[in-house]
Amino acid sequence: MRKKLKDAYGLEMDQAIRFYTLNKFDVAFYHLERAHILGQSYILPHTKSHWWMLKIGFKKHNFREVFGQISRIIASVLFSKIWVPTGNTGGTNVNPLKSMPIPEDVNKILSE
Repeated sequence: MRKKLKDAYGLEMDQAIRFYTLNKFDVAFYHLERAHILGQSYILPHTKSHWWMLKIGFKKHNFREVFGQISRIIASVLFSKIWVPTGNTGGTNVNPLKSMPIPEDVNKILSE
């Protein structure tokens, strides 16, 4: 992972974890979605973003999110290096195979 991409991913994860510890799960999830887009082509960052989404699912008692994230964790380990749907935010509110528009600031980081 290039340094600028790694730094951007790390910043989003740091923000997500900070808001998670403050019990601000919706804000944390927003940062996890951005981290997911940045890291989805790399096994460990991709899986880490889904792991934290799973943790939020448990905290919010959202069992759809919990079960969806378990399957996404498995898929992230198996498919990150083969194919990922570009821009997909990783939550269970979207089809796991659907490509999505990438936020402009995130796209700039990915294209550099």
